[in-house]
Amino acid sequence: MPAPAPVALPERPDDFALVEPQTPVCPADMVRVKRSYCVDRYEASLVDAETGQDLSPYYVPSRKQALSIQKLWEQERLAVGPPEARELGLPPLPPWQSQRNFEPKAASRKNRVPQGYLTGPLAALACKNAGKRLCSLSEWQTACRGEEDRDFPYGEKYQPGKCNIFREAHPAAELHGNASIGHSDPRLNMVKAGDKPLLRRTGETRACMSKWEGDAITDMVGNIDEWIDDPEGTFVGGFYARSKKDGCASMVRAHPFDYFDYSTGVRCCKDL
Repeated sequence: MPAPAPVALPERPDDFALVEPQTPVCPADMVRVKRSYCVDRYEASLVDAETGQDLSPYYVPSRKQALSIQKLWEQERLAVGPPEARELGLPPLPPWQSQRNFEPKAASRKNRVPQGYLTGPLAALACKNAGKRLCSLSEWQTACRGEEDRDFPYGEKYQPGKCNIFREAHPAAELHGNASIGHSDPRLNMVKAGDKPLLRRTGETRACMSKWEGDAITDMVGNIDEWIDDPEGTFVGGFYARSKKDGCASMVRAHPFDYFDYSTGVRCCKDL
């Protein structure tokens, strides 16, 4: 029997085809953090999970609760606060939002009024319906501190005006004459300081960027508080009128998970 023909082997290692493993990437509306998870680029605005229609950012995203709050403040706004505040009408509740039940879905979009009036469970549901989840505290704080691991998105020390926090006015004081009352009022996030709203649109505060891999997450400090994954109830980051200078370490643990007011919003995370 003839001997088998010899098998030709490559002379150099680089003759073998080398296949580099692909690095997982995040969806376009998210930013990759530490090459291990994704974080929404912007604070969440909400849409109807079924139709994609925009929900009002000025009402709790629950039909029954929104209708109750609308009815309450149609009367209360005429009884509290200075005369000029009583003239400010309620923001409209879209007719479809008052006529049928729905589920919220989180959307990470630029130049949107971020959703306030969110409970922790509704925030979790909105993220789930977007194929995402609530961030853990460590994930959120790591993302906020950026690649350079700083106390603030922009640096090591607090600088006034860099992020939308510690503003010159409090909306409840402006509307009700008392910063401690009426926190379900749908008008609160419409209040202005001078000619500009206290609550800014997503991505508007350009100095407040947490940088990762040549990309950036916006408004992790200030603008609106953000629920995280804690069934005991924790929101982080601070909102525009909160008098705090602790940057990425800012958190509130004084309320249960089902609490909401005008300042409570969310931003979602996602596994790679």
